Amino acid sequence: MSDEDAAPSRTGADDPHVEVVRATGHENVTAEHASTFELTTDDWLTPAGDCIVGVEADRTPRDFSAAFREACRDADATVEATLVVDDGDDEFRETIAGRGDPDLTLLDDRSMVGRTSDYTDDERTILVDGDAAAADLNRDLVAALANGADLALRLEVEPAE
Repeated sequence: MSDEDAAPSRTGADDPHVEVVRATGHENVTAEHASTFELTTDDWLTPAGDCIVGVEADRTPRDFSAAFREACRDADATVEATLVVDDGDDEFRETIAGRGDPDLTLLDDRSMVGRTSDYTDDERTILVDGDAAAADLNRDLVAALANGADLALRLEVEPAE
């Protein structure tokens, strides 16, 4: 995967409305959860974690810029989560679109969750009312993650005008 495709990790000099998280797949990735998708900094995953699509994430919501977190607190903001998976032979890309919410804190230091619902009562929610969840992801993308492929999650928030 090229840097142009996924963008480099945020250093503060890039677009304040973009965050990139790098992670890897795991043999227990099944992506069967119907209402969420998740990335975690944990280096392990049990079969029960059917929403988790990436482990060993290099960043968490607590690492996101203040400007990004603030933009996500607008209920009219659009938040896009683009998963780019590279298994060395093929690259898979899928985008989940949702929205922000005034109750998003984005302060968790372990994991991040995108939701199809409007649930915001934790520090790890990164978007609500998403148009897809783990179960909706392309099965070739999921198979690549189950084989340990690299994952870049590009989050972009577009504030309401």
